[in-house]
Amino acid sequence: MRLSVIVPTFNEETQLPALLDHLEGFAEVVVVDGGSTDATPALARTHPSRPRVLSVARGRAGQLNAGAAACGGELLLFLHADTRLPSGAAGLIEGAVHDSRVIGGNFALAFDGGDRFSSLLGRWYALQRRLGVYYGDSAIWCRRELFERLGGFADLPIMEDYDFVRRLQRAGRTVCLPGPAVTSARRWRHHGLARTIAAWVAIRWLYLAGVPAGRLARLYPVIR
Repeated sequence: MRLSVIVPTFNEETQLPALLDHLEGFAEVVVVDGGSTDATPALARTHPSRPRVLSVARGRAGQLNAGAAACGGELLLFLHADTRLPSGAAGLIEGAVHDSRVIGGNFALAFDGGDRFSSLLGRWYALQRRLGVYYGDSAIWCRRELFERLGGFADLPIMEDYDFVRRLQRAGRTVCLPGPAVTSARRWRHHGLARTIAAWVAIRWLYLAGVPAGRLARLYPVIR
């Protein structure tokens, strides 16, 4: 089954070239830019791997949906620009879906840096994953047929990944593949471990309590 990788970007000129180097060998890579004001689109278009590059309005949900609509794979992998997949990631996904009951999932996740902060953050994330909670930074993947049946990502300014994961979990069997994938701790290092975990917990429970995603977005700073 063909695997398509969809990468949403916004001002990711420092991350994107290395990510595209990392993704060489994948059958299809689609970069969906949300109006970057830096060199991100130009770097994507001139990269030797020649990914497909789309430009749409800013908003991660819309970017992800546009990328899924534009690609041709039967399997979809949604990858943040600051996340790196484990070796053999495509084979792990293809092996998982040999079981017809498996509809999607993600990867075990670690945070870069190699320090105590990153290690503790990774342990917290692993605990959440055992409870069925995970987010887009852990490289969500699924069958295209299922993605379309679920209606893709909801048009939310935040928590679009968690909303999709909840619907994915209810739709069938998902798996957390080994790895780990490695993502950047850049967003959270500035705030420290306690504030980071408190923000994760607070935003999720406020979302579940019905607080509008637009209000929650104010609690989620954009850090590059």
